Amino acid sequence: MPVLPTDRHTGCPFDPPAALTALSDRPVRRLRYADGHVGRLVTGHAAARAVLADPRFSSRYELLHLPMPMEGAPGELPSAPVGDILGLDAPEHTRYRRLLAGRFTVRRMRQLTGRIERFTADCLDAMEQAGTTADLVEAFARPVPTLVMCELLGVPYADRGRFLGLVEVIFDQAADAGARDEAYAGLLRYVGELVLAKRAEPTDDLLSDLASFGPAPGPVPGPVPGPAPGPTSGDLAVPGSEASGLSDEELAGIGGLLLAAGLDTTANMLGLGAFALLSDPGQAAALRAEPDLAGPASEELLRYLSVADPLLRSALEDVEVEGELIRAGETVTVSVQAANRDPRRFPDPDRLDIRRRATGHLSFGHGPHQCLGQQLARVEMTVALPALFARFPALRLAVPPGEVPLRERSSIYGVVSLPVAWGEEAGEGAGEV
Repeated sequence: MPVLPTDRHTGCPFDPPAALTALSDRPVRRLRYADGHVGRLVTGHAAARAVLADPRFSSRYELLHLPMPMEGAPGELPSAPVGDILGLDAPEHTRYRRLLAGRFTVRRMRQLTGRIERFTADCLDAMEQAGTTADLVEAFARPVPTLVMCELLGVPYADRGRFLGLVEVIFDQAADAGARDEAYAGLLRYVGELVLAKRAEPTDDLLSDLASFGPAPGPVPGPVPGPAPGPTSGDLAVPGSEASGLSDEELAGIGGLLLAAGLDTTANMLGLGAFALLSDPGQAAALRAEPDLAGPASEELLRYLSVADPLLRSALEDVEVEGELIRAGETVTVSVQAANRDPRRFPDPDRLDIRRRATGHLSFGHGPHQCLGQQLARVEMTVALPALFARFPALRLAVPPGEVPLRERSSIYGVVSLPVAWGEEAGEGAGEV
């Protein structure tokens, strides 16, 4: 009986593990989990949509088994910490979802386009002024979404030294469970301090808006039991203006989730997306030549790269999916990267084609927990990546593709760093993968 293949870096760094592809001939199959539990692996696109949309499959952490080993993880996972909506089912999840749904609508996110364009231009200006080489992660992929999330939530950008390192540890599957717990608790303490400040002196931002509807200030939340699986998928949601009655602890949990997931997922999509385009000069040239491809290119990169993977659910009762009976209590691992490469849904799925109509991919999840923050991510990608390639027509990798370090043990896939160069004096490093 197979275990979940995770060795994604062998071969092309943008493809799913070869062993996972080999398992994708059947859309639903048995899978052995890290603790010995026997559950299911879903790799087919239609089967994945069916599982993610069906309320008979639970997202509650305490019902799940982890498909891959995590250092120091307990035998049984704890329930979701206060404010962590990713590990909740209806009616608790529905309550939060209704409170949070109004802030990341298409219209509201498009209103942020001008500010995202400014943040992007500032980062590109700094790159240009610094010379003809850069680490694209440090100079571009990380600061753009950090600036965006800081402005949206009302988090001082000057405080990024306090939370960026914590976010990285939270998503690091190789880190000890105690270190992940400590990082998560530290992030909650930081956001909790902001919540108290926003209640006392509101400013024009999301946390202030939420705090103005909540109860009187309470104690700053401390450490939470864990580890929970954490925000590894596209279940991102954001509070709406009708929110009311959220406690300080709930606000800190929600704010910490938004800050962590909003930073890490988009930063890695920008970094890995740039790497993919630099590794395929024809696609990069098409994006430079045809600005209208910005939207389709973003959707195709989301499908092709699938950085947030997998999604976990637990069957609450016996459910048949694609002719396979999934028993109550079985954990189901939905492989987003396999579903997004399903040839029955996406012809020639292993080819990056920014002219492809890639709508229907599952990179933002599907069903009740589908990412409400997806519109913000789309705006960031459609603004930032075309601007990068337009500003630096000679942009190329400064090292051979095989030497780009990958985030192999993180729940959000990406690149650790991405050395790039532009200008005639820079050495050649680019090449197709």
